[in-house]
Amino acid sequence: MNLIKSTTTFSFFTLISRIFGYVRDLLLAIYLGSGPVADAFFVAFRIPNTFRRLFSEGTFNAAFVPSYSSELAIGKKNSQNFANKIFNILLVSLLAVVLIIEIFMPGFIFIIAPGFNENNDKLELTILLTRITFPFLFFVSLSSFFSAILNSHNRFAAASAAPIILNILLIVVLLYGKYLNDQIVFYLSYAVTLAGIIQLIFLFYFVKKYYYPKFSLSFKIDDKTKLFFKKLLPSIFSSGVTQINILVGTIIASFQASAVSYLYYADRIYQINLAIAGIAIGVVILPNLTKQIKTNNKNKIEFIQNKSLELSLFLSLPAAGALLIASQEITSALFGYGSFDTESVKNSSLALFYFALGLPAFSIIKVFSSFLFARHNTKTPFYFSLFSVILNILVSIYFFPKIGFIIIPIATTFSSWINALLLFSYLINKKYFNFSSFFFKNLFKIFLTTILTLYTFYNLVELFKQELNYYSEYKLIYIILLVIITFVIYIIISMLTKAFKFSDINLRY
Repeated sequence: MNLIKSTTTFSFFTLISRIFGYVRDLLLAIYLGSGPVADAFFVAFRIPNTFRRLFSEGTFNAAFVPSYSSELAIGKKNSQNFANKIFNILLVSLLAVVLIIEIFMPGFIFIIAPGFNENNDKLELTILLTRITFPFLFFVSLSSFFSAILNSHNRFAAASAAPIILNILLIVVLLYGKYLNDQIVFYLSYAVTLAGIIQLIFLFYFVKKYYYPKFSLSFKIDDKTKLFFKKLLPSIFSSGVTQINILVGTIIASFQASAVSYLYYADRIYQINLAIAGIAIGVVILPNLTKQIKTNNKNKIEFIQNKSLELSLFLSLPAAGALLIASQEITSALFGYGSFDTESVKNSSLALFYFALGLPAFSIIKVFSSFLFARHNTKTPFYFSLFSVILNILVSIYFFPKIGFIIIPIATTFSSWINALLLFSYLINKKYFNFSSFFFKNLFKIFLTTILTLYTFYNLVELFKQELNYYSEYKLIYIILLVIITFVIYIIISMLTKAFKFSDINLRY
């Protein structure tokens, strides 16, 4: 396996999906803004989309890939039998969950968005929209199962491209927004579920080469299957801790008008880098790292782990710095149109600033967790993540009455750094991770390159301050150009400092 090439493949399609996602969110900002209708749709969309992130962005992989890869090493028949058992249990369980939630949706929304109870119209709309979108959970979860099989065979393209479908469908609906008027949120909700169906069909086309599902209700739950499901819940919780923290934040933010929308737009911006710097690397390294640990190849284990951490920091540190420097300009350029007024920009950019402080931690958690998942250890990341979520909740609830929604990104960032430090300490103490001789040397080069690049970016932002203000007609073009120029400068400086070498591209791990 080639880490950089595989990560690039995964990141490329993920980036395309995020670009389409941005176009989607820009149109949402124009047509919905940050009012009560927007809040209702974002909660209805947040719930299945959170589950999509939990299952598809490396989380299901964490439990499935090590187990499936172990069976695959024994023989194709073993892997097929194991996959079929998991598929059938998932199919039945997901159907049951979707049906139960659909029946008890009012109570479910009361838990997810308790603040909406103060506005009956918003509450009723949220319940109705969530009933439409919730079946997406069924289809996207099965899609994640197919994606995990493809990833186990080191096939990352189709799995990373599949989420593009959702964004394309929502964009199509939004382009007809002016003709749909108040009904647009209903069309958007139906599009979410339809996207789940198409995504499942799309992935089935690619996975059938490696696995063909056989439906049966008479499946036997053996010890291996039990072990998988014992690992699944902890892995979902620990791998998806950032998303869980965001969901917790959404619940608390529902008590403040428009706060859900502010957090949604801020979340959309920093997630672009997280998908590349954390999720992509975690997904890509897992199959090969599992294999190397199984064969006890210590040199390769150390090499893969050090290089993946190095690559994560190489991608996340400059991105975090750029968001800190120009959070308001970026938010304004990306979403400051139509119903998304200056107040919305101000509040969303403030949330983005504090999320940016945690971006390296969010990425590191994904990478460190993969180190443990490859060793079939899902309990330790689970316990650390549980502590992180509890800490997040306590901090958020205590300070929310005092400072409002802005405590949500602050608490998320704080608890995530604690989580990252706990994972790091555990890995070091258990001797699961050792710094190689080249790591600190390369880390210094990354820091130096990042500082020089961010200094350049800061001056560029100051130079084009007028062109980046809210009322500027071409602010989006300017911010895109500045980001591209800064990225090119970062690559040039990194080659000069040797923080990045072209020879690394051809290295096999």
